[in-house]
Amino acid sequence: MKKTLLNLLFLLKLKKMNFTKHNWVIGTVLITLAAGMKVLTFPHSINPIIAISLFSGAIIRDRKWAFFLPIMAMFASDLMLEIFSITQGFYGLGQIGNYAALLFVTSLGFLMKKPSFKNVAGLSIAGSLLFFFLSNTNCYFFDFADFYGKGVNGWLACLTAGIPFLRNGMLIDLMFSGILFTTYHYFTIFNSKQVQSA
Repeated sequence: MKKTLLNLLFLLKLKKMNFTKHNWVIGTVLITLAAGMKVLTFPHSINPIIAISLFSGAIIRDRKWAFFLPIMAMFASDLMLEIFSITQGFYGLGQIGNYAALLFVTSLGFLMKKPSFKNVAGLSIAGSLLFFFLSNTNCYFFDFADFYGKGVNGWLACLTAGIPFLRNGMLIDLMFSGILFTTYHYFTIFNSKQVQSA
């Protein structure tokens, strides 16, 4: 009985180690992908940060990790822009709002009970719209130069100015969401087959 309990504890410890290692692998890949794509495609910003936020919320069970990954991905990409002098990676207090917007998109991922084409596409579009609304509203509040004007009209002008970027952003977010969720799906199937054959 004692030996059985020790074996069980050992297996549980291994599973926990594998889960932690699995998280580190996913995290490292996603952060590197986001940072690399943002730097390589600047100023067009073809990057998977919204898709990563949605994916993290939907797939990663530990919510601390789910929120941590997109923030670190954004931070790494901004840091690289700054280090390589491509553009100003860190530009002030207004940037905090964009980081916060990612947390809201991650929270959308919590609503995805089961990843499917319909769920991924729907929540990806919702994530794009949510980020557009929050980031442009944030831009309006930190418009110290009064570029868009004041009041509701100024806020609407700020939102309107962002519309040309929204369509491309939605397509990019859909593409990367499809890639991330499909890759994870096939990786999970492959992994379960390996376990069954072992």
